[in-house]
Amino acid sequence: MKLYGASYILNGNIVESEELSAAGFTQKDLDEAYRGTIAYSILNAHSVKGAEKDKPISVKFDAMASHDITYVGIIQTAKASGLTKFPIPYVLTNCHNSLCAVGGTINEDDHLFGLSAAKKYGGIFVPAHQAVIHTYMRECFARCGAMILGSDSHTRYGALGTMAMGEGGPELVKQLLGMTYDIKYPQVVAVILKGAPKKGVGPHDVAIALIGEVFKKGAVKNKVLEFIGEGVMNLPIEYRNGIDVMTTETACLSSIWQTDYKVKEYFALRGRADDYKKLEPKPLAYYDAVIEIDLSEIEPMIALPFHPSNAYKLTDLIASPGDILSEASKNMNELLGGKVSIDLTKKIKKDGVYVEQAVIAGCAGGTYDNICEASSILRGKSTGNGEFTLSVYPGSQPIFTELVKNGSIATLMQAGVSVRSCFCGPCFGAGDVPANDCLSIRHTTRNFESREGSKPLEGQISAVALMDARSIAATAANGGKLTAATTVDYDATIPPYAHDDSSYKSRVYNGYGKAKTSEPLRYGPNIADWPHIPALRDNAVYRITAVIRDPVTTTDELIPSGETSSYRSNPLRLAEFALSRKVPEYVGRCKVVKKESEDHMASGTLPVEIADAIKKSGVMLKGTTLITSAIYAVKPGDGSAREQAASCQRVLGAGANFAVEYATKRYRSNLINWGMIPYLTQANFEVGDIVIVPNVKDLLLEDKPFTLYIVRGEKVITELATVDKLTEDEKTIIKDGCLINYYANKK
Repeated sequence: MKLYGASYILNGNIVESEELSAAGFTQKDLDEAYRGTIAYSILNAHSVKGAEKDKPISVKFDAMASHDITYVGIIQTAKASGLTKFPIPYVLTNCHNSLCAVGGTINEDDHLFGLSAAKKYGGIFVPAHQAVIHTYMRECFARCGAMILGSDSHTRYGALGTMAMGEGGPELVKQLLGMTYDIKYPQVVAVILKGAPKKGVGPHDVAIALIGEVFKKGAVKNKVLEFIGEGVMNLPIEYRNGIDVMTTETACLSSIWQTDYKVKEYFALRGRADDYKKLEPKPLAYYDAVIEIDLSEIEPMIALPFHPSNAYKLTDLIASPGDILSEASKNMNELLGGKVSIDLTKKIKKDGVYVEQAVIAGCAGGTYDNICEASSILRGKSTGNGEFTLSVYPGSQPIFTELVKNGSIATLMQAGVSVRSCFCGPCFGAGDVPANDCLSIRHTTRNFESREGSKPLEGQISAVALMDARSIAATAANGGKLTAATTVDYDATIPPYAHDDSSYKSRVYNGYGKAKTSEPLRYGPNIADWPHIPALRDNAVYRITAVIRDPVTTTDELIPSGETSSYRSNPLRLAEFALSRKVPEYVGRCKVVKKESEDHMASGTLPVEIADAIKKSGVMLKGTTLITSAIYAVKPGDGSAREQAASCQRVLGAGANFAVEYATKRYRSNLINWGMIPYLTQANFEVGDIVIVPNVKDLLLEDKPFTLYIVRGEKVITELATVDKLTEDEKTIIKDGCLINYYANKK
C-alpha cells in the first residue's frame, strides 16, 4: 500500500502538473480538474447551489434510513418541530433493538411506534429480523449517482454508486423539515485498486489493512474516498460492499466507487435495472491525496482490541504471538484505566493461539458471499464441542433464503455453527456477549472497549478482534485455533445468487407518498418526549464534570451501547448511563450542577461558590448568565453516529465540550444540534474547575475567540478557546439551545 500527496490522475495514471502542461492542458484545466472526480459530480448535483472547491455546500438527500435505536428520537424531535409528512423515502429498520427486553416489551413498543409513524408520515417500515439496515438499503434504495443519509455511522453504499453518510439524528431531522446538510466541500482521496486478491483473502482483510494504514495518521479524516482502478473490476459486488462499509473506520466522511457491469447486474437481479448508470472519473481528475493498493499483496489480517486500526498480518501474529499480544494487552489495560485487566497472552497454547468465540454478522460480515465461502471452508468439518462457538447472522431474509436453498445453512449447522436471524446485536454488545476474560474474533464493524457487552465496572471484561469470515471459518474448523484461510484448501466458488424478496413483499410496510396524517402515533411507557432545554445566555459558567485524557474517546465511552439500547427512546433514563464505563461519577456530578442552575434561574441568585469564582476572576459579567456542566476530552467522538453521546450530556444539563480536536464531523454536529458549544482549546482542565466565559453569546455569533477564566480553588488561569467556523443556522441553533427550540422559534 502506498500513500501519495495531492495528485492529478490522467486516464488512470498519476501525472505531474508539468507533464500535463507539456501535453497541452491549460492552467484553467488544472484548476478545474477537481470537477473530474465522481464525488464532485454527485455533490454538485445534490447541493442546492452547486459545489465549488473550498466553499460551503448545502446538500439535500434522496433517501434516509434509521434503525430502532435512533428513529424514535428522530421522529419525536421532528414532530416537536412541526413535521407533517416525510418529504423523501425514509426507511425505518428494526435490526438493533430486535430482541424484546427481558421482563417487558420496551423494545417492541418502539417497533409499534415506528410502524405507526410510517403510516402517519408516509415511511417504509422493515420489521425486526427482516434485514440489517445497510443490507436493506443496498438491496432496495442504493442507486448510481444518489445520496443517502442514515442515522448510523456505517451508512456506506459507495460500491453501488451511492454517496452515503452516517450522521446523528438531528441531521436527519433537518432533512425531514426541509433544511440542508451544510459542510465545506470535502477533500477527495483516490483509492487506486490494482490486481486481484488471492484465495482466502476477503474484504475485511483489505479493509483492516487500509484502516491500519490511514486511521492513526488522520490521512483521510472527513474526506471522501473514491475507489477507482482496474482492481475494482476484479472484485465481486459483495466484496466491494464489505470493504466499503468499513471505510467509516478510516474516519472518512463518505465513499464512492466507479461502477461497471457487475453493478449493473446487481441492480438488474433485484429488479432495479434503471438504477444503474456508469460512474467513473473524467479523463483528468485532481485528488487531494492518493492511496494505491495492490490487492494481490493483501494477506489475512487481524485487528486487535480495542480499535479496527490495530492491524496485524494474521500469519505474523500466529508466528510470533508473545510480543504482539503482550503489547496489545498493555495498551488495552492502559485504556481500561485500572478498572479491570485482561491478558491476551493467556490465549497462547503450545500449538497456537486459541480464541473462545467467533461471530460473522451484520452489514460487513453477513453478506451472501462471505457466508458461502465460510460454509465451504467448514463443509465436512466440526467446530468442536469445547469452549469455542461460532454464530452466523445473515444480513437479510433474501440472503438467508438463498443460503437455505443452496445448502450453505445446512452445511454450517452440521459443522456446529449457530445460525441466527438478521440482527446487528453482536456488533454493539446486544448479542453473543463473550464470557469474562475471553477473546472473540468477529467479522463485524468494530471492536471498541466493552462494545461486545462486557461490564468493566462489574469486574467483567472480554475483548473482540476483527477478522474476515474466511479466516474465522478456518479458525472454527480448527476448534478455535487462529488459522489464516490462505493456509487451508477449499472450494472458493460462490454459487450464483437468485434474489427472492418474497419476505419483503410479505412483511415490509411501504407507505411512502401515502401519509395517513390523521393516524395516531402509538406510544409505550418507555417512549418519552424531550425535556425542556434552556437557551444560551449572555455569559456562560461551566463546571467541569469529567476530564478524559485518552488520545481518543469513542462515542461508546460517552454513552455505552448494548444494555442501554432499551432506553434509547427515553432521554432521561438513557442519560443515567452517560460516561458510566469511563467516569462513573459523571451523572451524579451533572445532576448537582443542573440543580444549581435550575435554582439560579428560578431565584436569579448565583450560588455562593459560583459568585465567589466570578469575583476571583475579576470579570464583570453583564446581562444574564447560564450555569451548566461540561466535559473535557482530548479527541472525543470517534466511531458511532449516535446522537445520544451528545443528547445525554445535554439533558443532564451540559452546555459544552472542551477538546483539542473532535474525532469526527458527526459528533461535532451532534453537539451543535443539541445546543452545546464545541470549544477547541489547549487549556488543561481538572474535574471541579469553574470556567467563566464572559459575553459568550455575542462572541459566538460574531465568530470571535473566547477568553476562558478557569477558577481552581484560589488559582485563576486565563486561556483561549475557539470554535471552528459555524454556519449562520448552526449559530442560531446553539443560541436557541437546541434544534427543537430553533424550529419552535421559527413558527
